[in-house]
Amino acid sequence: MTLSRRPPVALILATLPLGMARADEGMWTFDAFPTAQMRAAYGWAPDQAWLDKVRASAVRLTGGCSASFVSDTGLILTNHHCVAPCAEQNSTAEKNILKTGFTAASRAEEKMCAGQQAEVVTAITDVTPQVKAAIGSLTGAAAVKARDGRIAEIEKSGCPDTGKTRCQVVSLYGGGQYKLYNYRKYSDVRLVWAPEAQAPQFGGDPDNFNFPRYSLDASFLRAYEEGKPVSTPQHLTWTARTPVDGEATFVVGNPGSTQRLFTSDQLAFQREVALPITLATYSELRGRLISAMESSPEKEREAFETLGSIENSLKVYIGRVQALNDPAFTGKLAAAEADLKAKSAGNAAIGNPWADVAKAMRSYRDFYVADRYSLPQGDLFGYAITLVRAAAERTKPNNDRFTGYSDSALPLVQKRLLDERPIYPWLDALTMEWSLSKAREYLGADDPQTKLLLGKESPEALAARLVAGTKLSDPAVRKALWDGGQTAILASTDPMIVYARSVDANDRAIQRRFDETVDAPLTAAQAKLSDARFAAYGSSLYPDATFTLRVSYGKVAGWLERGQMVPFRTTMGGTFERATGAFPFDLPTAFIANRARINPNTTYDFVTTNDIIGGNSGSPVIDKSGAVIGAAFDGNIHSLGGNYGYDGSINRTVVVSTAAVDEALKHIYPAPALLAELHRK
Repeated sequence: MTLSRRPPVALILATLPLGMARADEGMWTFDAFPTAQMRAAYGWAPDQAWLDKVRASAVRLTGGCSASFVSDTGLILTNHHCVAPCAEQNSTAEKNILKTGFTAASRAEEKMCAGQQAEVVTAITDVTPQVKAAIGSLTGAAAVKARDGRIAEIEKSGCPDTGKTRCQVVSLYGGGQYKLYNYRKYSDVRLVWAPEAQAPQFGGDPDNFNFPRYSLDASFLRAYEEGKPVSTPQHLTWTARTPVDGEATFVVGNPGSTQRLFTSDQLAFQREVALPITLATYSELRGRLISAMESSPEKEREAFETLGSIENSLKVYIGRVQALNDPAFTGKLAAAEADLKAKSAGNAAIGNPWADVAKAMRSYRDFYVADRYSLPQGDLFGYAITLVRAAAERTKPNNDRFTGYSDSALPLVQKRLLDERPIYPWLDALTMEWSLSKAREYLGADDPQTKLLLGKESPEALAARLVAGTKLSDPAVRKALWDGGQTAILASTDPMIVYARSVDANDRAIQRRFDETVDAPLTAAQAKLSDARFAAYGSSLYPDATFTLRVSYGKVAGWLERGQMVPFRTTMGGTFERATGAFPFDLPTAFIANRARINPNTTYDFVTTNDIIGGNSGSPVIDKSGAVIGAAFDGNIHSLGGNYGYDGSINRTVVVSTAAVDEALKHIYPAPALLAELHRK
């Protein structure tokens, strides 16, 4: 289910991290790990060989999660909530494997995950000079076009074999640096093992972003190539042991986005404009979904995963609002900004980038709602606009295309478009009518954009007509339109394609306005802020998260909460004590059936001081020896402010232990072949 047309404004507007990183703070790139800083804090730090091995074992899942190879035959450890969409896609009313769990009895029974791709970083190259030279003295939309065009060229030349590799140029420090990431990609990813949904979801939303926790949020995938499991000699060693209080830990994964040095104007925009709309509209979508799901068991099954995702997002956004309304928290951010301003005063090369950011944010306030609601939501519309744009963009030179349609990006676009997966018309119609109704509400019924989006129809009638009339749920139809290119798209009478053609130009015009008045000036200002920060605090700084590979270091540790120490771990036996018999604290069926076999003292979940954010889900938690001892799946309630800052005294990463996964594979959801593969030397 598509909930955003382009990356959130928070990701686009990201600037720099807070000044010098404190102990355990930071999501570090692999080409700039703070060895001296960690050694000073812990008396030990990994060497280059250690870093190279874990980098080669780390996996990015393009569905938005992290993972790791844990055997030499492509076995991937990640979270259950990262594979839940795949389990849902492979479920039916008669056999709901999301609800009951899944264990592949053989390799032949491992199930395809539509749209999923596994990627491993093979190289990181600094391309800052090339990109900045292309921008030169250009401003506005011309600067954005020159930047994006040069990036497209670098990506294409870096990965001539797009069948097995992918290249991505990433902007770090808000435009202060540009790095080319080379990936080895695996486009065939299959589900191997997943526990029944209630095992990872025990405690439901009340326990989400909380600890103590009793969640088996772990699953396994496998990467394939040419119909065979891939050979992965570089993989993490599986160690099913109890973590030790105070031991050093590393989280290696792909944190999505952080905004740890938004200027005061950017924070105000989030607090006053973006977040209030998000909370109000997502809350309404949640209510619409719940109401629809109550009408039939089939709808409850089909929307179960979507509802869980929305509820998780709401909790995140509520936490961000609370953080931005906490005077003590925002006071620290304001003090950091004031310190940087003072250190930069009189530096003519820096100037006043804060004023440039403020001007860009004022501009964006004028058309943010129009930008947010320029296109409706929904999977079927997503297919349509992708087909319309891909057909148009593929006729252009690579360096002159709309964002997201360069030669380096197209293979994944095509995979996501053409992979077969179920579409639920009622859910797509509900999503589309919700987004269209919000467009009318926030823009106004008489706004020209509202009239373009709706014509003379209501949101409900338009969504129902388009969803009922389109054939785009059939991957063969999508493939024919993709292969037919611009000729096929212009000739198509499919109502969803016709509608996408009608709204495309307006959205492109809004994007050009964004490029001219927001993106370009912010990029220039952020580059100056980057220079200011390095001049003031030195080069040992980590960039904001960009859903690219990072490593954070920390330790196993509880924290002090209201005068009481929160223990660093829970045990599997504690699940039975916490259970009430009523949802969401009802025991998983297999836990009840196998209670006598489960070792109650096995470490279930534990917490560390590692610095993470959304996107780190599924990241391996690694010990000093390079062995995996768990998979990160959540943060505690204090981590919700981690989007804007880190407090090592209370921010915690929540991890499911490998010991608990081992126990489950032995006694709860038996998988002897998988267990043997994990422990194979």
